[in-house]
Amino acid sequence: MPIVNIAERTRTALLVIDVQHGLFATTPAPYQAAAVIERINALSAHARSHAVPVIFIQHVQPSDGLLAGSAAWALDARLQVQAHDIRSDKTTPDSFLRTSLEQTLATLGVRHLVLCGYATEFCVDTTVRRAAALGYDMTLAADAHTSHDKPHASGARIREHHNATWSSMRSFGVRIEAIDSAAIDWRHAAPASLAD
Repeated sequence: MPIVNIAERTRTALLVIDVQHGLFATTPAPYQAAAVIERINALSAHARSHAVPVIFIQHVQPSDGLLAGSAAWALDARLQVQAHDIRSDKTTPDSFLRTSLEQTLATLGVRHLVLCGYATEFCVDTTVRRAAALGYDMTLAADAHTSHDKPHASGARIREHHNATWSSMRSFGVRIEAIDSAAIDWRHAAPASLAD
């Protein structure tokens, strides 16, 4: 598999969407849940080692038990989180709607996003489309997002479908690609900063 680097994309951030205890500690678990978390940890480590900020997004929905501060709302314990990582709460599938995410990215000068997390067809997909509308180039870690099996499609099929769909979207005028996490080359990622 070719290595895809992000050398030409300055000001990158990694978004980890909704990898929370209440969404992953289920029976059955999301598709390849443990492997997805391992890949997210590897992505986060690579990002940090190249001064790329890691942003953990957490869904708040009390009706589903995701009350801010609760055990269900907490990030999955298998995630490797560091004190300087950024946290952002949201209340809809859109990580930008009524949140501080866009302002945070603007302050950091971020114009390229690497995305992973849960759930592929809801919060990840909605955030991808909103980010595209806002003009962000995106790399989807194709094997590091997941969903639960549904009556109409398995988690594997949902992921496969969305990877193909995102990679074929052109009308937003931004680059969107879905590639395996191991194929992302962070060596030339410019650190996000206030300076150009």
